[in-house]
Amino acid sequence: MEEIIILTRDSMEKSIQSVKFNLNTIRTGRASVQLLDNIEVDYYGCPTPLIQIASISVPEPRQLLIKPYSKDDVKAIVGAINASNLGLTPINDGTSIRINIPPLTEDRRRELAKNAKKYCEEGKVAIRNIRREYMDELKNDKDLPEDARKKLEQEVQKATDEFCKKIDEICQEKEKEIMTI
Repeated sequence: MEEIIILTRDSMEKSIQSVKFNLNTIRTGRASVQLLDNIEVDYYGCPTPLIQIASISVPEPRQLLIKPYSKDDVKAIVGAINASNLGLTPINDGTSIRINIPPLTEDRRRELAKNAKKYCEEGKVAIRNIRREYMDELKNDKDLPEDARKKLEQEVQKATDEFCKKIDEICQEKEKEIMTI
């Protein structure tokens, strides 16, 4: 039955990774390649992640440089960035695309911090759903003695509390990063 604890912790760790991925796509005051992780470009009729059709670099602290592997993709990439909800304006110079990251206003910072909290809360809900799933599995196991089941339930609850605390710490760190000018 120790495998249930291992599976629970593994599933919860995946939820943490998902939260971190989502938080990386929220922009802060400086340029980051992860800002463009969720952007998909219409590549010959198929939505394709931007990172697969172009190289992305950070030449300056407030600028991203996108170099498509094919010059034909420049317009599609510009269109995808404009269609995204990032509030960034791409500059097309023919062969590459530059994105200047403007400083965030106080209102925009608060809005982004609110989005970060939303992602963190979704992560906590996912962790609580994992807890519920494994608790139900333990209750339905008729071969498991009552004292062993209680002990495993306590371990699952302990893991849930630990991972929820981790998400809170990650969220506070991201909020601090967003609100720093």
